[in-house]
Amino acid sequence: MRHRKLSRRFSRTSSHRMAMMRNLAASLVEHEVVKTTVEKGKELRRFIEPIITRAKEDTLHNRRQVISEIHSKSAASKLFSDLGPRFKETQGGYLRIIKAGFREGDKADMCFVELTIRETTDTPNEAVDTEETS
Repeated sequence: MRHRKLSRRFSRTSSHRMAMMRNLAASLVEHEVVKTTVEKGKELRRFIEPIITRAKEDTLHNRRQVISEIHSKSAASKLFSDLGPRFKETQGGYLRIIKAGFREGDKADMCFVELTIRETTDTPNEAVDTEETS
């Protein structure tokens, strides 16, 4: 029986699942949005939200804990320098899952996993004028 087993297995070994979550987490931290299946996205949310909570307080212990979880020093440094201060006033709910249709090959349900507070660009998008002005 499967009682009280919380995580999804994805038909992978535990080491493969952990590596997949670490890679997805590092990609999410670097790019701030990642496209994946809905099931992996929901599991990624459970994996990375406590890591972002740790990144809100920059201590040596928290840095070591985060690096041991995601195995990426560049992602950890971005977490503590950029994302931690950005979410300082937020009490959880750091990620948003947006449905994105179905994958072409196997019709798997896809989604975008993104940070709720994204980095804004200073330059607004300027419309390109395609008409000729004479």
